[in-house]
Amino acid sequence: MNDRVAELDAFDRKILDIVAVEGRISVTELSRRIGLSKSPTQARLKRLEDTGMIRGYRALFDPIRLGRDHVAFVEVKLTDTREAALASFNEAIMKIPEIEQCHLIAGQFDYLLKVRTSSMTAYRLVLAEKISTLPFLANTSTYVAMQAVKEEGVSAAVTEATI
Repeated sequence: MNDRVAELDAFDRKILDIVAVEGRISVTELSRRIGLSKSPTQARLKRLEDTGMIRGYRALFDPIRLGRDHVAFVEVKLTDTREAALASFNEAIMKIPEIEQCHLIAGQFDYLLKVRTSSMTAYRLVLAEKISTLPFLANTSTYVAMQAVKEEGVSAAVTEATI
């Protein structure tokens, strides 16, 4: 078990669970919901930020309202998986804004990408002009998502079951 996770008590877990869903909650409201006064809640929140448990806060956009409702998952197989090749691939991936997520995978392929665009036509352009030109790319397989059932992944940030 990770030592940092072991250091979390019930109040810390409650703070993480709440700010995972409501990042803009006031310290006053957060302290009321976890059952501590404002000063200790604020100190705990700062400690969680300072130690990197909370890496930051961000806005979540509605991709459908922004016209980016086409999601494709792309399996990527590389011609070379030595460290230099992986680093080169990783650097190139960061320059493609349509790629929302990129994961190095242990399995039949090397990477799994989540690509979000406005349409199949837009995806085909991203695939042809950006993804297909990535360094050390051997081949890709695309899977188009029909519906997002669960996407934001904040159902229980730090629960007893995950520790």
